[in-house]
Amino acid sequence: MKLNIALFCLSLILSLPAIGQENKPTADVYQYKVKLIDGKEISMKDYEGKVVLIVNTASKCGFTPQYQGLENLFKKFSPKGLVILGFPCNQFAGQEPGSAEEISKFCTLNYGVTFPMFSKIEVNGQNADPLYKYLKKALPGTLGNEIKWNFTKFLLDKKGKPFKRYAPATKPEEITNDIEKLLSEN
Repeated sequence: MKLNIALFCLSLILSLPAIGQENKPTADVYQYKVKLIDGKEISMKDYEGKVVLIVNTASKCGFTPQYQGLENLFKKFSPKGLVILGFPCNQFAGQEPGSAEEISKFCTLNYGVTFPMFSKIEVNGQNADPLYKYLKKALPGTLGNEIKWNFTKFLLDKKGKPFKRYAPATKPEEITNDIEKLLSEN
């Protein structure tokens, strides 16, 4: 009887996730589909083998000038395998009210953005895009999982695994060392 209880307890303990792993997703980012700013749906699998920087963006935000830093990173590192993906979001003080066409025109005219931009999404709440639900679970923020503001950044390795989350105030150029590290890995 004591042996049965001990075995039962041991089996329960072994079936529990490791501490700190209970909220970590096991899948990679390639399971998701996203819509480009023109509405065309693509698979994140299209970016397999690339280092990916995912950013929720807005045109009327104090961090909007980061578009220039993101574009600079893209121009410098895209030949080596970096892709930057911009996801407009209007959830923070209504700072991205424009249509897809207005957003696209703003980014091109004001910052010369050439990296892929996507359809406007929600990053928090019940209607949060599944990609962002995954990213927030994989890389929780310092004060919970929710995205705090526009220009929160997620860096993913070449295998689609989330590597690091950066606060909105982190300037794109401050991510350079991490990007170079991931680009140099096999």
